[in-house]
Amino acid sequence: MRSYELVCIVQPDLDETAFNEVVDRVKAWVTDAGGEVSKVDVWGKRKLAYLIRKQREGQYVLLNINLPAEATTDLERNVRFLEPVMRHMLTVV
Repeated sequence: MRSYELVCIVQPDLDETAFNEVVDRVKAWVTDAGGEVSKVDVWGKRKLAYLIRKQREGQYVLLNINLPAEATTDLERNVRFLEPVMRHMLTVV
């Protein structure tokens, strides 16, 4: 298993419960793939450098995860199709 950092920018107009549902769904995909979430760090609402989907702000969240390398493609595909997530980036630590 490898260590990864997953940064997601979520739509800024979501309330706290909807935001937590998005984070919980991503965490569930990681655990279903045989990985584990070691840390979730919510950075909060920040200004974007450029417009994304006509939004000037986004809610940032960082997840430190341990995941088998072959499960990363499924995780990225699932996150890409999750509607409230405007952008994401998965990097190896």
